[in-house]
Amino acid sequence: MNPLEQLVNSFQDLVGQVPEIIQPVVVLLAGAIPFIEGEVAAVIGVVGGLNPIVAGIAAASGNFLCVLLVVLLTSRARAAVVNRRTTLVGADVATARFPESADLAQTTPAKPESKGRRRFKKWLVRFGVPGASILGPLAIPTQFTSTMLVASGTPRAWVLLWQAVAIVLWTVVTTTSAWLALQLVVPV
Repeated sequence: MNPLEQLVNSFQDLVGQVPEIIQPVVVLLAGAIPFIEGEVAAVIGVVGGLNPIVAGIAAASGNFLCVLLVVLLTSRARAAVVNRRTTLVGADVATARFPESADLAQTTPAKPESKGRRRFKKWLVRFGVPGASILGPLAIPTQFTSTMLVASGTPRAWVLLWQAVAIVLWTVVTTTSAWLALQLVVPV
Protein backbone atom coordinates (compact mmCIF):
# COMPACT_ATOMS: atom_id res chain seq x y z
CA MET A 1 0.00 0.00 0.00
CA ASN A 2 1.52 3.32 -1.06
CA PRO A 3 1.45 6.42 1.19
CA LEU A 4 -1.35 8.06 -0.79
CA GLU A 5 -3.55 4.98 -0.39
CA GLN A 6 -2.83 5.01 3.35
CA LEU A 7 -3.78 8.67 3.56
CA VAL A 8 -7.06 8.12 1.69
CA ASN A 9 -7.91 5.06 3.78
CA SER A 10 -7.15 6.93 7.01
CA PHE A 11 -9.34 9.83 5.91
CA GLN A 12 -12.16 7.46 4.99
CA ASP A 13 -11.87 5.80 8.40
CA LEU A 14 -12.11 9.22 10.04
CA VAL A 15 -15.17 10.13 7.96
CA GLY A 16 -16.65 6.71 8.75
CA GLN A 17 -16.83 7.71 12.43
CA VAL A 18 -19.35 10.45 11.54
CA PRO A 19 -22.96 9.20 11.21
CA GLU A 20 -23.88 8.65 7.55
CA ILE A 21 -26.79 11.10 7.69
CA ILE A 22 -24.44 13.89 8.88
CA GLN A 23 -21.70 13.35 6.27
CA PRO A 24 -23.53 15.19 3.43
CA VAL A 25 -24.37 18.01 5.86
CA VAL A 26 -20.66 18.44 6.60
CA VAL A 27 -19.96 18.61 2.86
CA LEU A 28 -22.84 21.11 2.44
CA LEU A 29 -21.37 23.34 5.16
CA ALA A 30 -17.91 23.09 3.62
CA GLY A 31 -19.38 24.17 0.28
CA ALA A 32 -20.61 27.39 1.87
CA ILE A 33 -17.09 28.49 2.83
CA PRO A 34 -15.42 30.90 0.37
CA PHE A 35 -12.28 29.47 -1.28
CA ILE A 36 -13.49 25.93 -0.49
CA GLU A 37 -16.85 26.22 -2.23
CA GLY A 38 -18.57 23.39 -4.06
CA GLU A 39 -15.49 22.27 -5.92
CA VAL A 40 -13.22 21.46 -2.98
CA ALA A 41 -16.11 20.36 -0.76
CA ALA A 42 -17.14 17.77 -3.36
CA VAL A 43 -13.57 16.49 -3.54
CA ILE A 44 -13.51 16.20 0.25
CA GLY A 45 -16.75 14.23 0.14
CA VAL A 46 -15.57 11.90 -2.62
CA VAL A 47 -12.22 11.25 -0.96
CA GLY A 48 -14.07 10.74 2.33
CA GLY A 49 -16.02 7.88 0.78
CA LEU A 50 -19.35 9.52 -0.02
CA ASN A 51 -21.19 8.64 -3.18
CA PRO A 52 -19.92 11.16 -5.79
CA ILE A 53 -23.47 12.20 -6.70
CA VAL A 54 -24.38 12.85 -3.06
CA ALA A 55 -21.11 14.69 -2.46
CA GLY A 56 -21.57 16.85 -5.57
CA ILE A 57 -25.19 17.74 -4.79
CA ALA A 58 -24.40 18.56 -1.16
CA ALA A 59 -21.37 20.68 -2.06
CA ALA A 60 -23.14 22.59 -4.85
CA SER A 61 -26.17 23.16 -2.60
CA GLY A 62 -24.04 24.61 0.18
CA ASN A 63 -22.21 26.88 -2.24
CA PHE A 64 -25.41 28.10 -3.89
CA LEU A 65 -27.17 28.73 -0.57
CA CYS A 66 -24.27 30.92 0.53
CA VAL A 67 -24.26 32.77 -2.81
CA LEU A 68 -28.04 33.27 -2.52
CA LEU A 69 -27.63 34.80 0.93
CA VAL A 70 -24.79 37.04 -0.25
CA VAL A 71 -26.76 38.21 -3.30
CA LEU A 72 -29.85 39.02 -1.24
CA LEU A 73 -27.82 40.97 1.33
CA THR A 74 -25.80 42.80 -1.32
CA SER A 75 -28.88 43.78 -3.31
CA ARG A 76 -30.50 45.19 -0.17
CA ALA A 77 -27.34 47.12 0.69
CA ARG A 78 -27.10 48.45 -2.87
CA ALA A 79 -30.75 49.53 -2.79
CA ALA A 80 -30.14 51.36 0.49
CA VAL A 81 -27.09 53.17 -0.94
CA VAL A 82 -28.90 54.11 -4.16
CA ASN A 83 -31.91 55.38 -2.20
CA ARG A 84 -29.62 57.37 0.09
CA ARG A 85 -27.89 58.97 -2.90
CA THR A 86 -31.27 59.83 -4.43
CA THR A 87 -32.26 61.48 -1.15
CA LEU A 88 -29.00 63.43 -1.01
CA VAL A 89 -29.40 64.59 -4.62
CA GLY A 90 -32.90 65.80 -3.72
CA ALA A 91 -31.39 67.66 -0.77
CA ASP A 92 -28.88 69.34 -3.11
CA VAL A 93 -31.74 70.59 -5.27
CA ALA A 94 -33.51 71.90 -2.16
CA THR A 95 -30.39 73.79 -1.03
CA ALA A 96 -30.11 75.42 -4.44
CA ARG A 97 -33.62 76.83 -4.03
CA PHE A 98 -33.32 77.55 -0.31
CA PRO A 99 -29.70 78.35 0.60
CA GLU A 100 -30.56 78.59 4.30
CA SER A 101 -31.11 74.81 4.36
CA ALA A 102 -27.57 74.15 3.11
CA ASP A 103 -26.32 73.21 6.56
CA LEU A 104 -29.05 70.54 6.83
CA ALA A 105 -27.90 68.65 3.75
CA GLN A 106 -24.57 67.00 4.40
CA THR A 107 -23.29 65.43 1.23
CA THR A 108 -19.98 63.80 0.55
CA PRO A 109 -17.93 64.86 -2.44
CA ALA A 110 -17.97 62.43 -5.38
CA LYS A 111 -14.96 60.12 -5.31
CA PRO A 112 -13.24 59.08 -8.53
CA GLU A 113 -13.61 55.42 -9.49
CA SER A 114 -10.92 53.17 -8.09
CA LYS A 115 -8.55 51.28 -10.32
CA GLY A 116 -10.05 47.95 -9.22
CA ARG A 117 -13.60 49.08 -10.02
CA ARG A 118 -12.53 50.26 -13.48
CA ARG A 119 -10.81 46.93 -14.10
CA PHE A 120 -13.90 44.99 -12.96
CA LYS A 121 -16.18 47.04 -15.23
CA LYS A 122 -13.86 46.41 -18.17
CA TRP A 123 -13.89 42.68 -17.36
CA LEU A 124 -17.68 42.68 -17.06
CA VAL A 125 -18.12 44.46 -20.39
CA ARG A 126 -15.71 42.07 -22.07
CA PHE A 127 -17.16 38.77 -20.78
CA GLY A 128 -20.63 39.69 -19.55
CA VAL A 129 -22.36 38.13 -16.56
CA PRO A 130 -22.17 34.56 -17.96
CA GLY A 131 -18.43 34.80 -18.59
CA ALA A 132 -17.76 36.49 -15.27
CA SER A 133 -19.74 33.82 -13.45
CA ILE A 134 -18.20 30.84 -15.22
CA LEU A 135 -14.62 32.11 -15.34
CA GLY A 136 -14.76 33.86 -11.96
CA PRO A 137 -14.12 30.74 -9.82
CA LEU A 138 -10.73 30.39 -11.49
CA ALA A 139 -9.64 33.62 -9.78
CA ILE A 140 -11.96 34.45 -6.88
CA PRO A 141 -14.76 32.74 -4.92
CA THR A 142 -18.29 32.81 -6.31
CA GLN A 143 -19.44 34.79 -3.28
CA PHE A 144 -17.07 37.62 -4.19
CA THR A 145 -18.00 37.51 -7.88
CA SER A 146 -21.72 37.62 -7.13
CA THR A 147 -21.23 40.51 -4.70
CA MET A 148 -19.37 42.55 -7.32
CA LEU A 149 -21.97 41.77 -9.98
CA VAL A 150 -24.93 42.79 -7.82
CA ALA A 151 -23.11 45.86 -6.50
CA SER A 152 -22.46 46.98 -10.07
CA GLY A 153 -26.19 46.96 -10.77
CA THR A 154 -26.71 43.59 -12.45
CA PRO A 155 -30.19 42.19 -11.68
CA ARG A 156 -29.97 39.63 -8.90
CA ALA A 157 -32.02 37.01 -10.79
CA TRP A 158 -29.51 37.13 -13.65
CA VAL A 159 -26.59 36.82 -11.22
CA LEU A 160 -28.23 33.90 -9.39
CA LEU A 161 -28.96 32.08 -12.65
CA TRP A 162 -25.40 32.29 -13.92
CA GLN A 163 -23.84 31.61 -10.54
CA ALA A 164 -25.97 28.45 -10.31
CA VAL A 165 -24.77 27.39 -13.78
CA ALA A 166 -21.14 28.04 -12.80
CA ILE A 167 -21.45 26.24 -9.47
CA VAL A 168 -23.02 23.16 -11.07
CA LEU A 169 -20.50 23.15 -13.92
CA TRP A 170 -17.39 23.43 -11.73
CA THR A 171 -18.72 21.04 -9.09
CA VAL A 172 -19.50 18.38 -11.69
CA VAL A 173 -16.04 18.78 -13.25
CA THR A 174 -14.18 18.52 -9.95
CA THR A 175 -16.37 15.75 -8.54
CA THR A 176 -15.90 13.64 -11.65
CA SER A 177 -12.16 14.35 -11.71
CA ALA A 178 -11.78 13.43 -8.03
CA TRP A 179 -13.78 10.24 -8.47
CA LEU A 180 -11.73 9.19 -11.51
CA ALA A 181 -8.45 10.02 -9.77
CA LEU A 182 -9.54 8.06 -6.72
CA GLN A 183 -10.35 5.05 -8.92
CA LEU A 184 -6.78 5.12 -10.22
CA VAL A 185 -5.11 5.67 -6.84
CA VAL A 186 -7.25 3.46 -4.60
CA PRO A 187 -8.89 0.77 -6.72
CA VAL A 188 -12.24 -0.31 -5.34
